[in-house]
Amino acid sequence: MFERRVVAAWAVFGGIAAVSAALVWRRPDAQRLSDLHIYYGAAKFDGPLYDYVAENGGPFTYPPFAMVLFRPLSMLPEATLGVLWLAMTCAAVIAIARTVTRSSTATGTATGTSTGTSTVTGTAAQSGGGVGSRFFTRGLMAAGVATALLVSAPVQSNLRFGQVSIFIVLLALVDAGQVVPARFRGILVGVAAAIKLTPLLFVVYFLVARRYKDAARAGAAFVACAGVAAVLMPGASVRYWGGTIFQTSRIGDLASLGNQSVHGMLLRIGLSPATLPVVWAVLIAAICGAALLRARALHLHGEPVRAAVLVGCATVAASPVSWTHHQVWTVLAAMLLVAAEGAWRRVAGVVLLVVMTLSLGVVLRGVALYPGWQFLLENARSLGLVAVCVAGVGGAALRLDRSARLRTTRRIAVAAVAGLAALALTPLPAGADPTFKAYSAGDLTNPRYFYFTGTPAAGEPIAYMIRREKTKVRVNGVVGTEVAGLRYTSAPGGAARSIPLLEADAGVRTFSFRSANLSHGRLDVLDASGEVAASFTNLA
Repeated sequence: MFERRVVAAWAVFGGIAAVSAALVWRRPDAQRLSDLHIYYGAAKFDGPLYDYVAENGGPFTYPPFAMVLFRPLSMLPEATLGVLWLAMTCAAVIAIARTVTRSSTATGTATGTSTGTSTVTGTAAQSGGGVGSRFFTRGLMAAGVATALLVSAPVQSNLRFGQVSIFIVLLALVDAGQVVPARFRGILVGVAAAIKLTPLLFVVYFLVARRYKDAARAGAAFVACAGVAAVLMPGASVRYWGGTIFQTSRIGDLASLGNQSVHGMLLRIGLSPATLPVVWAVLIAAICGAALLRARALHLHGEPVRAAVLVGCATVAASPVSWTHHQVWTVLAAMLLVAAEGAWRRVAGVVLLVVMTLSLGVVLRGVALYPGWQFLLENARSLGLVAVCVAGVGGAALRLDRSARLRTTRRIAVAAVAGLAALALTPLPAGADPTFKAYSAGDLTNPRYFYFTGTPAAGEPIAYMIRREKTKVRVNGVVGTEVAGLRYTSAPGGAARSIPLLEADAGVRTFSFRSANLSHGRLDVLDASGEVAASFTNLA
């Protein structure tokens, strides 16, 4: 009976995995496993590594050691590698789920605690009637966690793009979560950091948690991997560590909605370039400090997996760039909250799981009556991530009596609701439309941007057509002869953006731009004197 239920649960996971992989494979060639295509192309490239740019415009951005690992894989045909990569990604999801659902009964007993667990299934496993019951509980919960991970936006993004992020999470989790033997702990974190720099925060965590040998092994492994890359790829290593490492603009538009780090959210708020670095540094110091202290308490209490997940969340918050595929840590934190004691934590975990599975800014766009509310929805993952880092993921981080916990919870809840309400009712600040872009003459041949071929009606200065996409809206149109210019304002109080008028054909002037939301935007038509001749406030 138990075995059939476990098999059925894993069959559900397998079915979803197969459908997900099939949907990835049905995507157009240019969009299928696009990041893996960049890795593969860079490995085959004969020129300088950091001069490589794929057909989709993506450069290679990882440290040189990542290419040391990618090059052997490039010996396979790209299609074969794609199939293998999808299978490896699903296998990594299973390994992560099994790690998170490991019982820590032995660890808790060894440290003299009675909290029961550092993972999703610890309490259930201990309450079972015997060994068979415990194995059943673990197997069933592992399948459930793996399935929830698989359908989340971060894992689907890893599948869709052929990303390496899922493997970075796995390496750091099994290492910092003390799954590997004690004499090897720290090494996998060092290797992961040599592939992608963000796991370096785990070295700081090792020091804070007084895991000094682990920190030393992690640092040594990182330096050794970088040294191997320097021997095999000296030119690329000098170029990367000599300057390319700081060129974050190569990664893409850091203000876009996909970047749900604290830095990305601050860019979308529209802080001035002079103010942003200071505000960002102060916030990251506070957020990471809180997360590391809570992780230290969890580790000392015998809950290393919870501690590792919390530090992983801090890496996502601290990095200047945290795309959707980086945010697997946040999904793990949500599931740990669901399994934690206390109704508030469980509700918070369910809400965070929903946020990490659905794009609320897209789903609820039609009911977002205020620009601030839309901004809140679009940055829900950033805000949830910060809340996890500051409040923790349950377990041993809070050692207060019941009445003190209730008072603290009420105060936090009231402050959070008040702050979110104030933000939701506030107009977007200037520059807080990261999706906005006005297209130039070099884009005229792209039918995705320029698709309107009509003419303005008699007496009308412009004619346009709107196309809605998942995370943006595109506006393309033509203007009459009396129009001297166009400008667009995303929201009240926002900055006015100039829209270029382009010569598409003889006597035809066209324009095209994109925006996150037209609900509160205003398009102004300017005459020859620069005055507003007409305004369109209900573009939709």
